[in-house]
Parts: sequence; structure tokens; C-alpha cells
Amino acid sequence: MKNFVVKTIANAGALAVAIWLLQDITLNGGSTGRKALTLIVVALLFGLVNFVVKPIVKLLTLPLFILTLGLITLVVNALMLMLTSWLAGQFNLSFHVDGFWTAVLGGLIISIVSWALNVVLPDED
Repeated sequence: MKNFVVKTIANAGALAVAIWLLQDITLNGGSTGRKALTLIVVALLFGLVNFVVKPIVKLLTLPLFILTLGLITLVVNALMLMLTSWLAGQFNLSFHVDGFWTAVLGGLIISIVSWALNVVLPDED
């Protein structure tokens, strides 16, 4: 359970950095508390997308992973971020990613920050 909480916090932090750095990834809302709650819900949604959908997409695109020496990972991460944005819209959350190239850059930022936070945060069960 603690591992789940740590990964959710890392996802939320990584999403917050991407929102802060890129103007085309937005998190609108009223108060700071509402934005923080929305960010946590979006982080949970992002974690769910990465847990359920990403392995299936990776399996289906395995030849492209081999052919591009793993660079297709940037595209897969961007698609997962865009799917999260779409799902957030379906749940009336105020999180939006505007455009594919923004999603590619955002996915790269999220991957780097999430990796760094997972190194720093404890990883016990």
C-alpha cells in the first residue's frame, strides 16, 4: 500500500512539474486545494492508464521498439498522457494536454521527474 501511495505522489509531482514548465499542459480550477485534489486524481488516473493500457501498447508495438531502439517509448508515453487528458475530460477534471508534440515533451518531463522522485522517495511495501 505504501508503494502505491509513493508512486501516486511521484506521479503527481511529475505532472505538476510538467504543468509548470509547459504552458500547453493546463490544470485549471478555483482554489489551490481544489487544484491539488484534481492533481492527485489525475495522478491516479495516469497511474491506472500506465498500469493497464501501456503494457498492451508496448506488446503490440514490440517490433517498433526493436526497430527504433526504444525511441518509440517517447511516442507511447505521449499517447498515455493524451489518453489521461481525454479521460480527465470525461470525468470533468480540469486537466488538459493541448497537442501531440506538447504531449511528447510532457511525457519526457514526466518520465525524468518521476524517475528522480522514485529514486528519492522510499519504496517499501
